[in-house]
Amino acid sequence: MQTVKRAFSQDTLKALIREVPDFPKPGILFYDITTLLKDKTGFAMLIDALSEHYLEKNVDVVLGIEARGFIFGPAVAYRLNAGFVPIRKPRKLPAETARITYDLEYGSDTLEIHKDAIQPGQRIIILDDLLATGGTAAACVELARSLGAEVVGLGFAVELTFLNGRHRLKNCDVFSLIQYEK
Repeated sequence: MQTVKRAFSQDTLKALIREVPDFPKPGILFYDITTLLKDKTGFAMLIDALSEHYLEKNVDVVLGIEARGFIFGPAVAYRLNAGFVPIRKPRKLPAETARITYDLEYGSDTLEIHKDAIQPGQRIIILDDLLATGGTAAACVELARSLGAEVVGLGFAVELTFLNGRHRLKNCDVFSLIQYEK
């Protein structure tokens, strides 16, 4: 397999993201990464840039948050010679799970991971498409640490910096490729 080195450009990736006004409700500007994912050069640039950030971190396992973390999590895991583990919504995993319920802006949500997915002391990263308020990411950090993981970092394709999600992840290495200021 031949590897092609692609230079990372936030502007190139940003140009591939579709902005959808008033979705999922009026007043919200939705950043749709499906248009980035379908572009072979943009998708490769995304995977390369996420992977390169973690190449020297000796990552054992990449955790991908449902659902978009499933898209690029396995590709990054492959590049890092690491395993991949999904973090899922309730009742989607067949074996015994650990779970966390956390507060959202309006309500709560729950995520699960197989109890045997992480061995104590394993170095993991958590990947998702978007860092907004940081609630889901913080819950995933807590869930991984409850299984004995060493959380090496959290990686995101997009960060909405004006929502201050990093604030909830103070003691973590947070990396995002594309930032929106508002």
